[in-house]
Amino acid sequence: MKVAKFGGTSLANAEQVRKVSAIVLSDPERRIVVVSAPGKRFKHDIKITDLLIACAEARLASRSAEGEMAAVLDRYAEIARELELPAGVMQGIEADFRARLAAEVCHRDHFIDAIKAGGEDNCARLVAAFLRSQGANASYVSPREAGLIVTAEFGNAHVLPQSYAKLAALGDRAGITVFPGFFGYSSDGAVVTFSRGGSDISGSILAAAVKASVYENFTDVDSVFSANPHIVPGAHPITELTYREMRELSYAGFSVFHEEALEPVYRAGVPVWIKNTNNPAAPGTRIGLQRPFVSGSVVGVAGSPGFCSIYVSKYLMNREIGFGRRLLQILEEEGLSYEHTPSGIDNISVLLRDTKFGAATEARVVARIRAELDVDDVAVERDLALVMIVGEGMQHTVGIAARATRAFAQSSVNLEMINQGSSEVSIMFGVKAIDNERAIRALHEEFFDSRRG
Repeated sequence: MKVAKFGGTSLANAEQVRKVSAIVLSDPERRIVVVSAPGKRFKHDIKITDLLIACAEARLASRSAEGEMAAVLDRYAEIARELELPAGVMQGIEADFRARLAAEVCHRDHFIDAIKAGGEDNCARLVAAFLRSQGANASYVSPREAGLIVTAEFGNAHVLPQSYAKLAALGDRAGITVFPGFFGYSSDGAVVTFSRGGSDISGSILAAAVKASVYENFTDVDSVFSANPHIVPGAHPITELTYREMRELSYAGFSVFHEEALEPVYRAGVPVWIKNTNNPAAPGTRIGLQRPFVSGSVVGVAGSPGFCSIYVSKYLMNREIGFGRRLLQILEEEGLSYEHTPSGIDNISVLLRDTKFGAATEARVVARIRAELDVDDVAVERDLALVMIVGEGMQHTVGIAARATRAFAQSSVNLEMINQGSSEVSIMFGVKAIDNERAIRALHEEFFDSRRG
C-alpha cells in the first residue's frame, strides 16, 4: 500500500485535480491520498490558506468577513464547476465554511486554526467526490473519525503516540481513502493545525501508521535539487538522499519537504519518494535510511535567513559549573527554543529564529543574562542566515571545511561562525542575511562545478 500526498500547487485548479485523479487511479496501491488546500494558480495568486487567515482576521476584528469568505468560496466553486461535480458537493463545502466562520471567537488561536483547517478539509471532500465521478470507490475520512490526536499547540501541533494504533485501521478500509492534511484534533476535540506546510506531516504520520510500502510526496518539481534552482539555475537533480540528509536540507531552507515530516517515516522505516504531479514519469528523489555515496561528496547546499544570535562572554566561563545550563534555562523560561550553540572557552553564542525573539523578549533576556549570570558582555546580532553543506560522504574527509571557507573568501562573503556536529553529515556557516544567496552560489560552485577540485 502507498500513501500519496499532494501539495497545494497540485490542487490549485480543476486541471490539476484531474492530474491528481489520473495519478491515483493509475496505481491500485495508492489507497490513501492526503491533500493540501488549493495553492496558487499563477505567480501572484493567493493560496486558499492565506485567504482563510484573512477571513479569520476579519471576523476577529468584528467585521463581516463576507468579502474574504466569498473569495474562498469562489475558488472552490470554480474547481467544482469545471470538474462538473454535483451541486450538492459545493453546497456542502459552503455550509461547512459558513459554520466555521459562525463559531465562537473567544479563543483566537483556536478559531484561526478551525478556519485554516477548512482549506484541506473541504479540498479532501472535493477530491473524493471527483474520484467517485471517475468510477472509483473513494471516500473522505475526517482526522477526528480516523483518530489523529495531536497536542493542543495551535498552529504548531505534534502528533500524540496513541494516534498511530487508531490510524492503522485506515489500511483496512476498502477503496481509496482521501484524508485532509495539515490538522488533527486535540484530546478535548479542538481543531489544531500543524505548522505551515504541515500536510507533509499528515502524510508521513499516516504512512507510518499503516506501514506503507512507500510515502509518495507529489509536488511541482521533478526532484530535490542540489540547491534552490531559483538561486542556482544550474543545480543538479538528486536521485537519492538519506533521511538525515533530507532533514538537514529541509531545516536549512529546502521547502520541497517539511522539516518535521521525516520523523514518523524514519522511525517506521518507510521510504519517501518526492514526485512531480505535472511530470509523474520523472524519476523523482528517493529518501531512505541508506544510499550509495562517494567519500568526500556533498549532496546539497542550502541556506535560510531569519536568524539572530545572543553572544555571551565571561572570563573563565569554562570553569563555571552549570553556566550553560543556566543560560539555556533562561531561554526555556522565556519560551524560546535555540538552534545552535557554537562556543569558545570564554564565550558562547546561542542562535535563535528571529521571529521568536522580538524586541520586548530580547530586552528581558539580555537583562536576565546580565543579572543572573554576571557576564562581562552580552550582545544580540540580527539579520543572520545559516548556510549548510550536507552529505553523508563528508564523514571522515579532510579538507571539506577548508574548501568551503576558501569559497567564501573568493566570493567576499564574511563568515560569522561555523559549527559542525559530530555526525559530520553537515557543516553550518553563519553569514549576514544579505550574503545568503551569494554564499549558497559560492559553495555550490566549489562542490558541484566539475572544473574545480
